Amino acid sequence: MDETATTGTRDAAGERSSAPPTARQIAAQLSGRIVGQREAVAEVAIALAKRLSGVHAGNILMIGSSGMGKTTLMRAVEHYFGERPALQSPAAVAAPAPGERPIVLRLHANVLGREAERGRPGQVVLLGLLEQARTVLGPEATLEQLCERISGGVVFVDEVDKIRSQVEGEPNVAGIRAQESLLTLMENESVPVDLPEWLGSGRVDIDSRQLLFVAGGAFEGLYDAVYDRVTVGADRGALQPVTVVEGTSVREELPFRLRDWLRPEDLFAYGMSPQFLSRYESVVLLDDLRPGDLVQILLEAPDSPYLLARDYFAAYGVDLALSPSAAQRIAEAAARRKRIGARALREIFRQVVRPFEIDPPAAAEGGVLSIDLPEVERAMARPGDTI
Repeated sequence: MDETATTGTRDAAGERSSAPPTARQIAAQLSGRIVGQREAVAEVAIALAKRLSGVHAGNILMIGSSGMGKTTLMRAVEHYFGERPALQSPAAVAAPAPGERPIVLRLHANVLGREAERGRPGQVVLLGLLEQARTVLGPEATLEQLCERISGGVVFVDEVDKIRSQVEGEPNVAGIRAQESLLTLMENESVPVDLPEWLGSGRVDIDSRQLLFVAGGAFEGLYDAVYDRVTVGADRGALQPVTVVEGTSVREELPFRLRDWLRPEDLFAYGMSPQFLSRYESVVLLDDLRPGDLVQILLEAPDSPYLLARDYFAAYGVDLALSPSAAQRIAEAAARRKRIGARALREIFRQVVRPFEIDPPAAAEGGVLSIDLPEVERAMARPGDTI
């Protein structure tokens, strides 16, 4: 039996203890659903382990381009708790009972801005947590039980970069209000919430200070802004070129990595207020996915374009096969398309498989369609997609 699937570990005598899973155990489970991103996985796992131990955990801000795995990591946490209903969280209730687990909510940052414009900052978060708690505890749970249950909840805020305070030099009022509403939840011990009918209507104050927030965003334009600062701006000359030799070719490259040069001031200039950023204990920059990571995603991820294509061809009695060299070539091409991560796999694989999708039976010999390196090279040499 997988020890991390239980509510504790074994002590020296081999007896089951009530200790929560360690961060290492949690990270091992999360890593089964996300490729790479060890630092981000470790930060989230440590925060969850602290939460399950009843210890305060600092909020986390994840920065990474589209397709790097931010949302996948959030979903992995939802799946982790969904598969482990017996996990107990001392931070969630004063006296946890069997069957309880941390309440997890994931929402888009723009929702906060819309709610703030209606004069209900933060209510969408707390009401969402109450609804999730009702799902876990059942419809007979009292308001007091629900409020206690959500006090140690985990809130994932997706696309947090969309609530920047300014866009192209113009104030973004919705973004400002959304940041303020999140700040209210992070700081206040008493947030008024208008209750829906299923909770008896009325108003109740909820202590939201112990909520754990994990926010993520692509922060489009941040990379270029920091790169410009380092190469042609205030820090010009700080980054020195290096010589790269590949076979018979020699070239110079600037070894720029955003994680090495990002400063809080860059995020302030992007439109994230100092007060808002100060509430995040960790700022984690996700790594560019390597070819090996992309091969694994292509062949194994549940939403892999290859696996989806296999299902499509199988519906016509065709077995779609992708050779290792073809998968490697696709991954290498995707890795060169910086800052779109796994999304590049979909674009390139679609270009490869598209000509065969129009008539799967005709494309297969003996019921098998094998895509090898030559097919990939031909597809990548085409000026555009064909039908």
